[in-house]
Amino acid sequence: MVNAVVPLGVLAWEAERAGLGANPIELFLHATGSITLLTLLATLAITPARRLFDAPSLGKLRRLLGLVAFGYALIHLATYAAFDQLLQLDVIVADVWERPFIAAGMAAFFLMVPLAVTSTDGWIRRLGGTKWRKLHRRVYLLAILGVVHYFMLVKVDTTRPFLFAAVLAVLLGYRVVHALRQRRSGGQRE
Repeated sequence: MVNAVVPLGVLAWEAERAGLGANPIELFLHATGSITLLTLLATLAITPARRLFDAPSLGKLRRLLGLVAFGYALIHLATYAAFDQLLQLDVIVADVWERPFIAAGMAAFFLMVPLAVTSTDGWIRRLGGTKWRKLHRRVYLLAILGVVHYFMLVKVDTTRPFLFAAVLAVLLGYRVVHALRQRRSGGQRE
């Protein structure tokens, strides 16, 4: 868990010593957005890694990584709302309406909220395993929206958004292949 706050600590240290460049808000937004996507992709990588390396204990990391991704998404949104838009709700709503990449990011965040809220064992019991898993499958859509948000933001060099998209495609592709194999084998667990 300590490692999860290291990037935030580095950003705070750089901000303290005025090392965030000419546009510190923009740099902070890009950094927290990238950390959110990286952590979200790491969360999605847990299941394939667990299966490929026969390491069921990795599953315990998924919830923690998901909450870290949510934390950075919350910081990303709070930075946008407080420092970029000065907490002016009418300006934020207009920005969401006028700029599709903001709308995609907002949609991803609001899909993430119920996943973070229901990430406890208590919520799994309340919802039941089947309903809980169905709810948490929204992570795939929110990851796609996060990558789309990034692609739409970048105007010139799309290398980084493309890398995020490629990793996401591999992770989602793995799940599709695994589901098809399970269906062919009659639903037996590997």
